[in-house]
Amino acid sequence: MSRLAAEAPVLTRTDGPVARLTLNRPDKRNALSLELMEQLIARLQRLGADPEVRVIVVDAVGPAFSAGHDLGEMIGRDVPFYQRLFDVCTELMETIHRLPQPVIAKVEGMATAAGCQLVGACDLAVAADGARFATPGVKIGLFCSTPMVPLSRAIGRKRALEMLLTGRPITAETALDWGLVNRVVPAEALEDELGAIVDAIVTSSPLTVGLGKEAFYAQIELDEHRAYDLTKAVMAMNARADDAQEGMCAFLEKRPATWRGR
Repeated sequence: MSRLAAEAPVLTRTDGPVARLTLNRPDKRNALSLELMEQLIARLQRLGADPEVRVIVVDAVGPAFSAGHDLGEMIGRDVPFYQRLFDVCTELMETIHRLPQPVIAKVEGMATAAGCQLVGACDLAVAADGARFATPGVKIGLFCSTPMVPLSRAIGRKRALEMLLTGRPITAETALDWGLVNRVVPAEALEDELGAIVDAIVTSSPLTVGLGKEAFYAQIELDEHRAYDLTKAVMAMNARADDAQEGMCAFLEKRPATWRGR
């Protein structure tokens, strides 16, 4: 890797069906600068359009996953700058949900404020047992209003408000209990745990995974009746797809399915 590439705020590596986006500002605790977020969006969009990529992992260099927004670039700016900053942050989180591939956060160290938001926005998350999560903006006069969006949807109102109003960090085990992360394992087992989840995902049809992820986010905020209206239409369309027909035939014939992605 060239020196210039090593200094990029986001590193990209692809290994077969798995792409890895690595936050690379360890000296700033991987703070989400405007430049970093814009690069992350661009790379997510590029990977999302690649049919060979089946899963995207977001991880980080250094002892922290992400300390949230880069406060150093937020001092003495005008309102248009702040509007742009939070517009880009919102676009980042929404881009994760719009991609057809599952996006998995691999968390070691602290994930605070917008860093915690990033974990909450990812479809899945695995964490080392020493990881910590917090939304401490209230302590510095800047309430974590945008981080509360995925946080409250992941862990519920009372738990989210406790984190938001106190700013106190929670342990990885509490994050697991509350539903912010899917798995907590010792740091040395984190890559193996991540691999097991990835392996389970990539055995399925990429078309089906993409349809299912899109439908999940489309229905999650609807009332029950409208959620059923949406999902029954999705299932009818899905059932007619070549991959669904192949999968059902393969199950009945007791053979492995051959996915075509259509």
